[in-house]
Amino acid sequence: MTSTPAPSELRMALAALKPYFRRAAALSLLSSILVLAPSVYMLAVYDRVVNSRNPLTLLMLTLAVLGAYAVMEVLEWARSEIMRAAGIALDAQLSERIFGAIFAARLRQLAGGTGQPINDFKLVRDFLHSPALLAWMEAPVALIMMLLLFLISPVLGWSALVFALLQVGVAWANERSSKPLLTQASRQSFVAQQYADNSLRNAEVIESMGMLHDLQGRWLKKQRAFLDLQARASESSGGFVALGKLLQNTMGSLLLGLGCWLLLHGQLHGGEGMMIIASILGGRMLAPLVQAVAQWQNVIHARDAWTRLQALLREVPAAADAMPLPAPRGRVQVEQLVAGAPGIATPLLYDIHFSLDPGDVLAVIGPSGSGKTTLARQLVGLWPALGGKVRLDGADIHSWNKRELGPHLGYLPQDVELFEGSVAENIARFGSANPDAVENAARAVGIHQFILGLPGGYAAPIGADGARLSGGQRQRLALARALYGKPVLVVLDEPDANLDQEGHAALTQAIRGASAHGTTFVIVTHLGSVLQAANKLLLLYAGKQQAFGPRAEVLAPIQRATRAGPAGSTSRDGS
Repeated sequence: MTSTPAPSELRMALAALKPYFRRAAALSLLSSILVLAPSVYMLAVYDRVVNSRNPLTLLMLTLAVLGAYAVMEVLEWARSEIMRAAGIALDAQLSERIFGAIFAARLRQLAGGTGQPINDFKLVRDFLHSPALLAWMEAPVALIMMLLLFLISPVLGWSALVFALLQVGVAWANERSSKPLLTQASRQSFVAQQYADNSLRNAEVIESMGMLHDLQGRWLKKQRAFLDLQARASESSGGFVALGKLLQNTMGSLLLGLGCWLLLHGQLHGGEGMMIIASILGGRMLAPLVQAVAQWQNVIHARDAWTRLQALLREVPAAADAMPLPAPRGRVQVEQLVAGAPGIATPLLYDIHFSLDPGDVLAVIGPSGSGKTTLARQLVGLWPALGGKVRLDGADIHSWNKRELGPHLGYLPQDVELFEGSVAENIARFGSANPDAVENAARAVGIHQFILGLPGGYAAPIGADGARLSGGQRQRLALARALYGKPVLVVLDEPDANLDQEGHAALTQAIRGASAHGTTFVIVTHLGSVLQAANKLLLLYAGKQQAFGPRAEVLAPIQRATRAGPAGSTSRDGS
């Protein structure tokens, strides 16, 4: 027996909006019926006012139709607001989940780890109150109008049905013609936007080396490809929109003519007034289909966005609720770790194994490409392991709830990232800031006096990406963030890269002070001054563990080989 697949998260969220759809559909029914008010007014004027010549009757009929217009507009406004509220409700259900999925996809280097899903979600949300969806809500009214045409005359009913089928055919042909072009245009638009964003992030390099003209030419080529596809799709869709309107207008006149022919042969129920009624009913019956064809580009864009969102949420499922774990103390165990970049089967680390006690300071050394940064990411649980485990106090660090674990960890990546906000907010990780803890972290890395000199002190804004700070200042601020709250495990990837002599001394002192209080450190370094703070050393080469142990034991053979190198070179040169 085949099991029925579980509904997607998007469908479940949409199902929760059924009350909104029901209310909007009921208002659509009432509004569509009131659309006939002008026709009823016209017939009543001809039948009652012209024959009776009674001004009071004309006044009352006019007031009635004006009231109908007012009610119709109120219903249209209410329907639109209901569907807008549905979009807000959908946003409340899914926005946090989608942002989290984008973030997780970014960490795992998946296709959805960009800003595109945010735009896709906006398209889906806005589609809920778009003219296209509101037009489809009037489809039941179109069926009622078709039934009325059959009651007036089966000939008129069948004629209207034929035109409705032709209109459906126009919508289908529009779909077949425009969907591939619109899909390609959407992809090309994203490619052009991503290329522009990547270029802008490197504006200084582009300007300094005169690369703007060539890069701008590449962007224009991508942008023009997108505009060409969009124009071709619009041309194709525009023809079908015109054909749909032609069918609607033709149907109104045809039904009027057929009604007259039936009247002349005594086959029209209700007299000559039914000719006009039939013509109006036919036009209103096709109106939702004509509107849907006119809005078909929006339908395709929303559907493609829906498909991409579904793919993202399937690829990055929501994390299951895990049992809360006790606060860690800082014991690290790496067990036969095999690791690599997400989505790539080739490992970058092989069989790494060591353990650290609370307060240990481990320096990780090795040439470029030996896997040091990959190990740093594994130690803070960023990337899943291909084999083995990284454990913090016995628990798998990758599967540990990061919101629960985060305050107990500190991390400084190679590429320092700061965020728009104040100095204090960046140090406090944008949580509820403890002023004393913020200042202690800043003092620990020797940046307190510099912060006090800023306009506003700790409340001073740093700008996007910390643009108002130098490289060394950003490095120290990120170090203060890593040490904020006295975490039990701190992983620093080349923390001394942008520091001056004073910064090196402050960093070494901060590491020694925190480790004395039980904080475990793992520091990726290139034999810098920070090595003096380490009590253990891990040597990596080509992704493999070459040595691990007390710093002096691991360094001794390296220092002997370094001292012997020049002599050996001389011997080889002389042979």
